[in-house]
Amino acid sequence: MGTTASQLGKDLLSEYQVRTSNAHKRFTELLSKEDKALPNPRIPMQSILTLPELKSNPFRKRICHVFSTSDMKDGSLTFEDFLDLLSAFSDSATLEIKSHYAFRIFDFDDDGTLDVGDLEKLVNCLTGETDDTRLTPDEMRQLINNVSSILEESDIDKDGTVNLSEFQHVISRSPDFVR
Repeated sequence: MGTTASQLGKDLLSEYQVRTSNAHKRFTELLSKEDKALPNPRIPMQSILTLPELKSNPFRKRICHVFSTSDMKDGSLTFEDFLDLLSAFSDSATLEIKSHYAFRIFDFDDDGTLDVGDLEKLVNCLTGETDDTRLTPDEMRQLINNVSSILEESDIDKDGTVNLSEFQHVISRSPDFVR
């Protein structure tokens, strides 16, 4: 240890330091004065949701829950959680990382699979949370029936659900996914 030259070039290391510093600045701007004094502060989910990048995202609350390491399951983020979030949504994130987190975001019941229940919640996120925009039960049933064929095609092991590897297989054939 310590005798081996760093695998990162000085330019790349300098870029990482700048990016991390910028991320830390954004993180601390979201903290209250009291929280800034804590050794490992957490940003409450409500503060994170004010970020312009998340404000209009229909999955914003789900994103917070997926990246949060809070034992209380409250969607709050530590600086490390915040860095993970920024990294996964960066342009330089790999397809594997992006698809992994997309899967976790779409897996609303956190059971490791996507099923019809997850699809219903996904559609409700996309159509809105109000009575005016939410689909009727008949509209939802029709849409889910149409989407079920995609689930069946994606379900390689034919267990009625789509797991992470099946999801990543489908995503790997979708070049637009990374955009």
